[in-house]
Amino acid sequence: MNRLALARDISGLAAVPGIETSIHGIAAVCDPLGALYLPDAGLLVVSDLHLEKGAAFARRGMMLPPYDTLATLTVLAAVISRYDPKLVVSLGDNFHDRVGSAHLPENFRALIVGMARGREWIWINGNHDPDGVVDLPGACTDEMHYAGLTFRHEPKGGLQSGEIAGHLHPSATVRRRDRSVRRPCFATDGARLLMPAFGVMSGGLDLGHQAMKGLFDRAALVAHLLGRDRIYSVRYGNLRG
Repeated sequence: MNRLALARDISGLAAVPGIETSIHGIAAVCDPLGALYLPDAGLLVVSDLHLEKGAAFARRGMMLPPYDTLATLTVLAAVISRYDPKLVVSLGDNFHDRVGSAHLPENFRALIVGMARGREWIWINGNHDPDGVVDLPGACTDEMHYAGLTFRHEPKGGLQSGEIAGHLHPSATVRRRDRSVRRPCFATDGARLLMPAFGVMSGGLDLGHQAMKGLFDRAALVAHLLGRDRIYSVRYGNLRG
């Protein structure tokens, strides 16, 4: 099930529990909808929403189905409803380009305002939207240090402890019976965690890609794959190369 299809029928996964893990000793839950929840801090993390991607392409004369923003916000509303977090952190590339938030239609803006009501909201700046967001609740920053962890868009090179980042859209491939299946995933070695892209029209980069080299202790690396019915946790050594 791709993420656009997921937004049309999230009732099943919305009731499925997440997978417990820890990052730098901090308890966390990888949710099957693609968010990370830190229960002790009441903090919900999403990454790479890429809102208004269809509109960004349309501004450049390339037509994509104009459903991505509503679909992504539908999934986001479901995961916020599940955890009722005190704080939401969106890890950059919140919008697909610099002007996306300024051109956001009012009905979508109202959805975000409703989700943010009664809680804090932090927008981490990404490479697609380095100038932050316009006329939306919350604060913008390049990175955040909170609850013993560092939240940023692009992961720093080399092994890092206590980092939660996005940007690379990690995915992994496993073999099921006679075919291979590729899925977005949370990637963690217990020290740092890379988030899957939350946006419904965002692709993925395989954990074996050169861009992932040196970011993890691969002996400890686990991919928590977003499946059709639950999360599947697979050690890196058992993934299809």
